[in-house]
Amino acid sequence: MKWKFATAEYLSTAMRTGDVTSVELTNEAIARIERDDRLINAICVPDFDRARAAAHQADQARARGEDGPLLGIPVTVKESYNIAGLPTTWGMPQQWDYTPTEDAVQVSRLRAAGAVVLGKTNVPVGLQDIQTFNDIYGTTNNPWDHDRTSGGSSGGSAAALATGFGALSIGSDLAGSLRTPAHFCGVYAHKPTLGLAATRGMVAPPAPPLPTDFDMAVVGPMARTARDLTVLLDVMAGPDPLTSGKAHTLTLPPARHQRLSDFRVLVLDEHPFIPTGSAVQAGVNRVADALVDGGARVERHSTLLPDLAEAATIYMQLLVSGSVARFPIEEYQELQAQATELSEDDQSLDAARLRGMVFSHRDWTQVYNLRELHRHTWRQFFEEFDAVVGPITPTPAFPHDHDPDLFQRRIAIDGAEHAYFDQLVWAGLASMPGLPATAIPADRSPEGLPVGVQLIGPMFEDRTPLRLAELLEQKIGGFQAPR
Repeated sequence: MKWKFATAEYLSTAMRTGDVTSVELTNEAIARIERDDRLINAICVPDFDRARAAAHQADQARARGEDGPLLGIPVTVKESYNIAGLPTTWGMPQQWDYTPTEDAVQVSRLRAAGAVVLGKTNVPVGLQDIQTFNDIYGTTNNPWDHDRTSGGSSGGSAAALATGFGALSIGSDLAGSLRTPAHFCGVYAHKPTLGLAATRGMVAPPAPPLPTDFDMAVVGPMARTARDLTVLLDVMAGPDPLTSGKAHTLTLPPARHQRLSDFRVLVLDEHPFIPTGSAVQAGVNRVADALVDGGARVERHSTLLPDLAEAATIYMQLLVSGSVARFPIEEYQELQAQATELSEDDQSLDAARLRGMVFSHRDWTQVYNLRELHRHTWRQFFEEFDAVVGPITPTPAFPHDHDPDLFQRRIAIDGAEHAYFDQLVWAGLASMPGLPATAIPADRSPEGLPVGVQLIGPMFEDRTPLRLAELLEQKIGGFQAPR
């Protein structure tokens, strides 16, 4: 199939020159899904009839001389976004028949840009896992190794892109949910600056789609090239028209540099709370070598960097404090009892998570103030540097692990076991202060699995890590189809 892994940019050009129509692209994508998705299980809610109709309308619009950034491009959407007439379950069995009546703001923006929505992609239960499986739609497999996870929670979107099911997808990220699946599946993703892209309609059912400001969660683009990420981010970015959009318009600053030799980069490959596996370390070093070869100023240490241990602790506490807000009172009281038994000397991430689960408002406010200090430290850091290169998780994609007790799961790093959720410290590096981060393919593990890294940039300067991603793609290569 000729157009299977073509980029959105290439497809747009081909449609403008008359080499292909949106109807042809859409029918070909649907045929691929119907043929190949039985092994991957990425598309959990197909919307093929409306996709064909939208493709026909896109071709008619182009024939009238109209154009748009995504006109006629087949795309997918994470299941957690509301699409009128399709179920939004977040993988929760009790919500299997919840059907919203209006599109999420980002789905509306896709449609306004001319995109053809093929359907929705699979997610873990409540979007709260580093894997993608649930009792409604089953398990999404990694296209590179079906015995391994595609990541979570945007695992369906990453697997769809890696398998050629559409040129673009949209997901969300609180704990690496865009970046980790991109890393595991060998594609690109961008976690925008907190607040850059409106989130209305990306809400757990049956909650109403209100224009809520999330504490750390964002929505963002996924693609097979860095340039496509930028195009899709431009479609997604901007305030909610129901709130700040009434008074504000968005103008993102340009990338700080256009040439690799002008970038000032800090490379990180070690964390105080968890080791970095050899395969990921090799990927980070490959990018670091490419930066040096391209003439960039590369450092491995800086006194300007915020304290990584304190940052991880703050992140874990903020992450879990909201997750227990709707727990039954009996479960909450049990957690309180467990927290009182912790030693004051216990500064492990397990202890941080338990303390965060029973935060008082006073506790939360104190940690929030610490976060603001970290944000200020990052502002000072980015006066000296343009980006940080680091891991996304300590390992490539790991085997499926469906143990219902998530806190009993373990992640193996070069043969040694570690707490499952400790691997989120690298995702938190950008999530906690709200910084933009671009996930790029960097290498292959000895087993042939994709290895990605993240490029973290200054707040609201999203074009800087995106431009760096584009330059690195030219230097070391980018997406490769699963073998």
